[in-house]
Amino acid sequence: MKITEKEFNALTGETTVTERDETPQEQAQREAAEAEFAARKAEADANATAKAALLAQLGITEEQAKLLLS
Repeated sequence: MKITEKEFNALTGETTVTERDETPQEQAQREAAEAEFAARKAEADANATAKAALLAQLGITEEQAKLLLS
C-alpha cells in the first residue's frame, strides 16, 4: 500500500508531499488493526442479532425493554 505524507513548513509556507511504500511493520500493524476491526464488527453484529431475537421472542419492542429496565 502506498503512503502519502504531506509536510507543511510554517516558516517558509512550503508544502512537501512524498509517496512511499509502507514498511513491513506498518503493513503488519495495518493488517492487525483490520483483523481486530472485523472481529469487533462480527461480535457486535452477533450481539445485535441475539438481542433482536430475544426481543422478538418476548414480543416487546426495544423501547419497551428499556422502560422495563429503567
